[in-house]
Amino acid sequence: MKWTDTQRIAEELYDLHGDIDPKTIRFTHLRDLIMALPNFDDDPARCGERILEAVQQAWIEEAE
Repeated sequence: MKWTDTQRIAEELYDLHGDIDPKTIRFTHLRDLIMALPNFDDDPARCGERILEAVQQAWIEEAE
């Protein structure tokens, strides 16, 4: 999985961390959770605020 796989990342975060409210997560924590996903394999330097916002929004939609 790469940073651009926002929907897939959101689905995995929802499955693995259903106890976390994606509306209140800090981007630093979100980034750490993404990089810890078992199938995630991308350069941490390629992550930016826009990507984290997209993942957060997809995760919020997944949770609703």
